[in-house]
Amino acid sequence: MSETDRETNRETDRETGSCCATCGRRTRLTFHHLIPRKMHRRAYFRRNFSREELNRGIRVCRSCHTGIHRSFDEMTLAKHYASLETLLADERLARHFAWVARQKVSGPGT
Repeated sequence: MSETDRETNRETDRETGSCCATCGRRTRLTFHHLIPRKMHRRAYFRRNFSREELNRGIRVCRSCHTGIHRSFDEMTLAKHYASLETLLADERLARHFAWVARQKVSGPGT
């Protein structure tokens, strides 16, 4: 990821009023790599995915992002949950996202 991309990510992370891709709440968002960055250096992923594909991601709130990473390890996320559709289709994650959606957003943009 270039320095410009990193700066754009930092600016976007500070944006308020954006909707989380998984729970729909309007809050500050983080960038979730659909193929976790830890997997990018592995030969299998370098051979089978372009740099653009490896850097694809979604904007999610901190609560949903934490739930995703607590539910699955990086290899499982990379191989089986590398799209928004597969994340939303998982029953355990769907329950977590529904729970997060019911939570109050504390303070402006947090």
